[in-house]
Amino acid sequence: MITKNLSLQHVLRPSQLEGKAPLILMLHGYGSDENDLFSFASELSKDYLIVSAKAPQQMLPYGNAWYDINFDAQGGKFTNDEQAIASRELISTFIDEIVTEYHADADNVTLLGFSQGAILSYAVALSYPEKVNKVVALSGYIHSSIYKSGYEDNDFSNLKIYASHGNVDQVIPVEWARKNKPFLDELGINNQYSEFPVGHGVNPDNFREFKEWLTS
Repeated sequence: MITKNLSLQHVLRPSQLEGKAPLILMLHGYGSDENDLFSFASELSKDYLIVSAKAPQQMLPYGNAWYDINFDAQGGKFTNDEQAIASRELISTFIDEIVTEYHADADNVTLLGFSQGAILSYAVALSYPEKVNKVVALSGYIHSSIYKSGYEDNDFSNLKIYASHGNVDQVIPVEWARKNKPFLDELGINNQYSEFPVGHGVNPDNFREFKEWLTS
């Protein structure tokens, strides 16, 4: 565990580059922790500085969350948008801290999020596109009520987004994810969307595709 005095606890893999390194900031899903997506680090280019953050809300008996998901009596669920917005701002600040503390390249920042982490990756990138160059959004969806007011008027010309979803996802319906591309197209954002025969997870074909997308 890295113990530097930054906003979020995290694990880190340094870049092999001597100068400012491109950054991949990993944001895990609900009930997981910073070690989950960090398992991808060994398979990604050693040029990247890779930081995997730990969400601030501790869950019992284990795991962490970026915001609460509440369930009603009929089994429906809804998000705590106030907490999600607070996490959006926390991640935005954390990006600035990483750039300063670890001498990352502020013009080459990628957010790689899964599920709740993907939802927040969209939120940070569309709210602050000047801070994010690429997004890899795995098993997430657009939740525009947690975006910064006026986001529609932002300059998205340097933002690129890769999104993927399992077509048998039992946690986040694939129908929700299929709305992502039309939404991003409407904003003029360069984006790609793919589906894979998997549930709420990432299979090897999915991993290979987004890895190739990152280097293309």
